[in-house]
Amino acid sequence: MVEKSESSRLERAEARERVRKGFRTWFLTPPRRHGEVLYTREVSFLELFYDLVYVVLIAQVSQHLAEHVGWRGILDFAIVFGLIWFAWFNGTFWHELHARPDGRSRNYIFVQMGLLALLAVFAGEATGESGAAFAYTYALLFTIFTWQWYTVQRIDDPRYRPVTTRYLTGMVLTVVLVIASGIVDGARIWIWGFIVVAWAVAGFLMMTRSRTEGFGEGPTASLVERLGLFTIIVLGEVVVGVVTGIIDAPERSPLIVATGIVGLTIGYGIWWNYFDLLGRRVPDHTGAPLATWLFAHLPLTMAIAAGGAAMVSLIEHAGYIRTEPESALLLSISVAVVLLGITVAVRALPEDEFPHGMAGQIAPTLVLAALTAVLVGLLRPPPIVLVCLLVALLFLTWLRIFILYVALGGQPREEGIGEIE
Repeated sequence: MVEKSESSRLERAEARERVRKGFRTWFLTPPRRHGEVLYTREVSFLELFYDLVYVVLIAQVSQHLAEHVGWRGILDFAIVFGLIWFAWFNGTFWHELHARPDGRSRNYIFVQMGLLALLAVFAGEATGESGAAFAYTYALLFTIFTWQWYTVQRIDDPRYRPVTTRYLTGMVLTVVLVIASGIVDGARIWIWGFIVVAWAVAGFLMMTRSRTEGFGEGPTASLVERLGLFTIIVLGEVVVGVVTGIIDAPERSPLIVATGIVGLTIGYGIWWNYFDLLGRRVPDHTGAPLATWLFAHLPLTMAIAAGGAAMVSLIEHAGYIRTEPESALLLSISVAVVLLGITVAVRALPEDEFPHGMAGQIAPTLVLAALTAVLVGLLRPPPIVLVCLLVALLFLTWLRIFILYVALGGQPREEGIGEIE
C-alpha cells in the first residue's frame, strides 16, 4: 500500500514537471535568430486573423480619402497609409523571420491586434481631431515592435549585430518622433511624412547593403503569400468603394449601378495582372532585387486603396457629362501607379520565372498602359466611359502579356500563367 502511494506521488510529481516544462517551452522559448529561416513554413491561421485587423484600419483611412478627394486629401491619405504599411511590415517580417508556432508568438500578435483595432478608431480622423490619440497609439504599437526586435538582437549571432543595432536605433527614433508628433499639432502631418520617407529610403538602403543575410538562402514562399494577402486586402477597398458609392448616390438609377459594377471590374483587372505576374513568384534573394520587390508594394497597395476611395465620388456623380477632375485623376493615376509598381516588382524576379525573352517585353507593355491610363484621366470622359476605358486597358494589358507568355513557350496552368514547363 505504501509502495502504491509512493508511486502515485512520483507520477503526480512527474506530471507537474511536464506541465511546468510545457509552459516554459510554450511561452518562454526565445524567438528564432537571423538566418534560422523556415522555408517550408506556411502562412498560419493566426497571420490571416492578424491581417483582418488591417482590413478595418485601411477601410477607415480610405473612407476619409473618399470624403476628401483632392490634393490635400491624397497627401494625408498617402502619409497615414504609409505609417500603416510600415506597421504591417514590421509585424509581418518579425513573424516571418523569428516567430515560432508557440504561445509567446501568439501573445505578441494578439497584443498587436488590440492596438491596431484601437488605432483604427482614430485612423479616420488621424490628420484631424484624433491625431494625438492616433500618434500615441502608434507609438505604443512601435514600442512593442521595438521590444520584439530587441529580443532577437540580444541572442543573435554577433555578425548581425551592426545591422540589427542600426535597425533598433531607427525603431527607437520612430517612437520618439511619433510621440513628439502627438504633442505638436501644427507639424504633426509633416513629422509623419518624414517618418514614412525615412523608413522607405533607409529600409531600402539597409536591405540592399546588408544583402539581407537574415533570409539565409533567400526569401520564402510564405513571405510572397503575405504580400499577396495584403494586396487582396486593399483590393477589397475597391469593392467597398463601389458599394459605398451606390449606397450614397442620390438615387440608384441604372446608370449609377452600371457605373459601379463596371468600376468593380477594375479591381478584377488589377487582380489578373498582379497575380499572374507576381503571385507565388519568389524574388531574388540578393539585397537590391529583394528590396526593390518589397518596397514596390508600398505605392502599389496604396494606389489600389486610393482607387477604391475614388470610386465613391465617381459613382455618386455618374450622371455628369464629364467626370469630376479630382476623381478622374485619382482613379486613373491609381491604376497607372499599380501598373508601374508591378513593372518594378517584376524586374526583381529571377529571369527564369518567365520564358526566355519575355522579361524584357513586360516592362514596356505595363509602362505604355500606365501612360494611357493617365491620359484617359486627363480627358475626363463621363464616369461610365472612364471606367469602361480603364477596364479595357487592364484587359488588353493582361492579354498582351498572356499572348507573349504562350508564344514564347509558357504553358498556362489552372492558376493562370503561374508556371512554366
